[in-house]
Amino acid sequence: MSDTTREAAAPAVLSEPVRRFLAAPHTAAVATIGADGAPHQTFVWYALEPDGAILLNSLVGRRWPAELQRDGRAALAIANVANQLSWVGISAEVVSVDHDRERALADILALAHRYQEHPTEEYLDGFRSQLRITFRLRITRLHDHLRAPDL
Repeated sequence: MSDTTREAAAPAVLSEPVRRFLAAPHTAAVATIGADGAPHQTFVWYALEPDGAILLNSLVGRRWPAELQRDGRAALAIANVANQLSWVGISAEVVSVDHDRERALADILALAHRYQEHPTEEYLDGFRSQLRITFRLRITRLHDHLRAPDL
């Protein structure tokens, strides 16, 4: 992250419906800000941590992780693919960045199992040769548009 100092925002309180929604394997659209101020969006896998943080993992060298490391802020939109009007919007800030190869690999393998019902060893091997990075994000604001019973 840049040397710009920002006062850390308090974590947002997650209601039980929001927590259940985020615990499901929806794909997130993550938005970051480039050095030129332009927004950048991409789709990512994520996991909700027990403490309410969001875990993201990426291949090193992609644009969005570099922007997230530089700026430290992201916005996520997470929709239910079965009902795209049921979604959660999140503002978040980086709490930690993990460059450790083994931990980042363990994180992407856990995400692969979360998002792929029965990933093959061949599929998982594709990640094992990659240099990965993991981010933990504190949710600072959220708004939900959840529609029961589609949680």
